[in-house]
Amino acid sequence: MESKLKLYNTLTRKKEVFKPIHKNFVGMYVCGPTVNDVPHLGHARNQISFDILRRYLIFIGYKVKFVSNITDIEDKIINKANELGISIKELTEKNEKEHFQDYRALEIEKPDVQPRATEYVKEMVELIKKLEQKNYTYTIQGDGVYYDISKFKGYGKLSHQKIENLKSGARVEAKESKRNKEDFVLWKFSKPGEPEWNSPWGKGRPGWHIECSAMSEKILGLPLDIHGGGQDLIFPHHEDEIAQSEAGYGKKFANFWIHNGMVNVDKIKMSKSLGNFKTIKEILKEYNGRVIRYFVISSQYKQPIDFSKEKLEDAQNSYQRLKNIISEIKDDKKVNKKYLEEFENAMNDDLNTPNALQVLWKLVRDEKAEGKLKTIKKMDEIFGLKLLEKEKVDVPASVMKLVHERETARKKKDWKKSDELREKIHKLGFSIDDTDEGSRVRKI
Repeated sequence: MESKLKLYNTLTRKKEVFKPIHKNFVGMYVCGPTVNDVPHLGHARNQISFDILRRYLIFIGYKVKFVSNITDIEDKIINKANELGISIKELTEKNEKEHFQDYRALEIEKPDVQPRATEYVKEMVELIKKLEQKNYTYTIQGDGVYYDISKFKGYGKLSHQKIENLKSGARVEAKESKRNKEDFVLWKFSKPGEPEWNSPWGKGRPGWHIECSAMSEKILGLPLDIHGGGQDLIFPHHEDEIAQSEAGYGKKFANFWIHNGMVNVDKIKMSKSLGNFKTIKEILKEYNGRVIRYFVISSQYKQPIDFSKEKLEDAQNSYQRLKNIISEIKDDKKVNKKYLEEFENAMNDDLNTPNALQVLWKLVRDEKAEGKLKTIKKMDEIFGLKLLEKEKVDVPASVMKLVHERETARKKKDWKKSDELREKIHKLGFSIDDTDEGSRVRKI
């Protein structure tokens, strides 16, 4: 099939028509969470963005194999487990469960394969052996096996930086014994009490970057059609993945590199040190997961997104209004091709979900449009907002009491009292529709 989908490729810095390597099949790998803690808004943004891409690829006819890993061994995990005085397994299993629960609340579909780093250490050792044979590695005694970036001619091609201008990333500690400051660890020798595996270089554990290279090659083979993650992973993580994969396996690593934008909270970058760190659980206490999803798709995936109470309130009101309008639509068993085509044009333009959302709003407000429900259903295959699902409204007894009082007033044709009661009901967060079957109460 002829693809019309254009995606922004970080590698080439331009939008390109997406063409998979194998006809009608897409192999996609997205860096998943490090389970040292519970999931936060950055995870929500990332997970929803790639869930939308996966859904849209399936929508336009591709068979997709979607792989997203879980990092269950890493310095942050070891430090956190020590801090809490629990085992690494206890920490990672607990946090993994939290991630799954929160993603489910955001209507995120599970990956086809979700490998844990600890299950693929053998493959990581094999890749490091390949790199050693090709002379890309060196050992720092008492520390670990390192990758020498000066040996890889293409280093810097993803982040578009010259090696001499590169600065070490947050995860890369500058060590005097390293040959180049951006050299990164492939195998870390274990300290007493740390988890360890056997290797030709001594007992230890894999470095962070090697994990994704080994897992993606083993599960999908190279090159990958799409490799994705947050923009904060471009350098050094994804740059290092390219260096070790292309040097070790002797093949191009990925054709398309897709990165979602960062998360700000009230216009300031979210970070634990600033105290503006928000977990998904905290937001879910106040807002339905679908409201968070609606909010995220109201911005294009690669733009920065600003979470604020005000914006989430707006998203909640818009989502509720949309559901209310849709609940009134009568089904006419058709699909509106004109609107569906407009929707696809927006999505084909680098997954422009804000424009696609505008098309949906235009459709629901178009009084002359036919085939609304079937078309909304098609669009919602991508949005994942459960727009046609009937909501069970939990109406408090105090509100129901006012509803019954109002019905009595209406029977007596006491319209003044009826209007006053409607206003009271509205102030409590509920609207009331008068139908032939009686009053219908809805949450605003």
